[in-house]
Amino acid sequence: MTKVIPLTAEARDRAGKGAARATRRGARIPAVIYGGKEAPQLISLDKNAFDRVLHQPGFFTHLYEVTVDGKTVRTLPRDVQFHPVTDQALHVDFLRVSADTRITVEVPVEFVHGDKSPGMKRGGVLNIVRHAIDVEVSANDIPEHITVELDGFDVGESIHISSVKLPEGVKLTIDRDFTVATIVAPSGLKSEASEETPAS
Repeated sequence: MTKVIPLTAEARDRAGKGAARATRRGARIPAVIYGGKEAPQLISLDKNAFDRVLHQPGFFTHLYEVTVDGKTVRTLPRDVQFHPVTDQALHVDFLRVSADTRITVEVPVEFVHGDKSPGMKRGGVLNIVRHAIDVEVSANDIPEHITVELDGFDVGESIHISSVKLPEGVKLTIDRDFTVATIVAPSGLKSEASEETPAS
C-alpha cells in the first residue's frame, strides 16, 4: 500500500511568472494539481512544511492528500522545479489519482542478504547498475522499494531483473532482461587471480 501524506494548501488566483514570484516572496511555493479529467487547480504550499516532506526518502513514490478550502484531493507528485543556484523548490506539479489510476513511476532498489552471498563473503564489491527501476503500477500500490536478494551470487556474477521478485501488480516498463547489479572482485582478489594464471 502506498504511503499517504497530508498536505495543506491555499488556492491561487493567478498564473504567470509575476504571480509565482509574489507567491514565493510570501514564503510559499506555487504548485498545480492537474489530471483526472478536471481543470488544473492553482495552489500554493507553505515553504517550510513542503521542504520537510520533499527531503524525506521516497518523495515521488508517496501519495499526498492535498486539502484546499476544505476539499481534499489525492495526488502524486510528478515534477519539482528547483532554483539552479540555491536548490530551493520553485514549483511543484501534482497529478490527481484514484484507485483506478495506473502510472509509471521510478521505484528505488533495496539490496538485502549480502551476508548470504558467497561473493560478498569473499570480499566482493556490489556494483549497483540501477539504483531505481521504472515500473507501471496502480497509484494505490506503489511499493516503497524493489527488493533484490543477493543470496547465492558470487564474484563475477550479474544480477538480472529476471531474478528479482516484483511486488504484486507491478509491471516493468522495459521489455528486456537488464542488469540490476554485479558483484565485482576487490583489487586483492584480482591480483591473486592474475598471479595464479600461468604464463603463456
